[in-house]
Amino acid sequence: MISSADLIQEFEARWTEEQFQLHIQAGKLVDETRREAFEFIAERLRSDTPVTEYDVQQFIVNGFSQRDLMNDHGPIVAVNAHASDPHYEPNSRKASQICKGDLVLIDMWAKLKRPQAVYYDITWTGFCSEVIPEKIQKVFEAVRDARKMASDFAIRKASSGEPFAGYEVDDVARRCVAERGFAEFFFHRTGHSIGTDVHGTGANMDNLESHDERRVIPNTCFSVEPGIYLPDFGIRSEVNVYVGDGFAQVTGEQQEELVRI
Repeated sequence: MISSADLIQEFEARWTEEQFQLHIQAGKLVDETRREAFEFIAERLRSDTPVTEYDVQQFIVNGFSQRDLMNDHGPIVAVNAHASDPHYEPNSRKASQICKGDLVLIDMWAKLKRPQAVYYDITWTGFCSEVIPEKIQKVFEAVRDARKMASDFAIRKASSGEPFAGYEVDDVARRCVAERGFAEFFFHRTGHSIGTDVHGTGANMDNLESHDERRVIPNTCFSVEPGIYLPDFGIRSEVNVYVGDGFAQVTGEQQEELVRI
C-alpha cells in the first residue's frame, strides 16, 4: 500500500535522466569551485594578505557566476566557533578574519542556469595548518565515518531492492556519532531531499526533527550531512546520494581527510 506522502513524491521529487545529468555537471563545477576556494585561502595566508569569511564567500559566488551556476543564497563560510552554528552566514558587516591555526567550514550549493536544473549541495572542512589538533581530527573522523556509514546503508538497500525510509538513514548516522561520544552535539537531521530547490519535496533523512517514514524512491536524490558542533568549532561533511532503479551512488567527490590549507 502506497501512502499519500509517497504518492506525492512520485510526482514531485523524481528526476528525469536529463536532470540527473545536469546534477552531475553542476557537481563537477561546484567541486572545482570548492577546490579553488580552499586554495584562495591558502594563497592569502602564504602571502600574509588578510582574508575574511566574506571574502571567501564572494570568491565562491563569483566562481559560480563564471561557471553559469546559480543558487538561492549563501554559501556558508564559517571559521572556528562560527562553524558551530549550522546556519551561520557571513556578510559584509559581519565576518571573521581567517588566520593560521583556524578551522574553516564551507557549505556550498548550486545548480546550472537551465530549465528544470537540480542542485548539488556539499560541505567540506579544512584546517589552516599542516598539523591538525587531535580533538579536531577525532571529531572529523566521527563525522566522516557517520556520513560513509549512512551513505553505504542507502546504497546497499537500493542495490538490493529492499525498501528503506528516510528515518533509517538518519538512525545509522546518529548511531555512529553516539558511539564516538558526541550524540548531544549532533542536533539536526542527517539529510534532506534535493531537487529544483536545494531542499526538495522527497523523503528527508530525519528521525530527530521529524520521524520521516517516507520511502526513498527511485530517481530521487538526498544529502547525507552529519555534523558535530562543539562550543569552539563545528565539523560537517556532506555528500549527495542519488537513488536510481536498482542502484544508488554518491554523485561527487567525498572528503576523506581534512583539507590542509
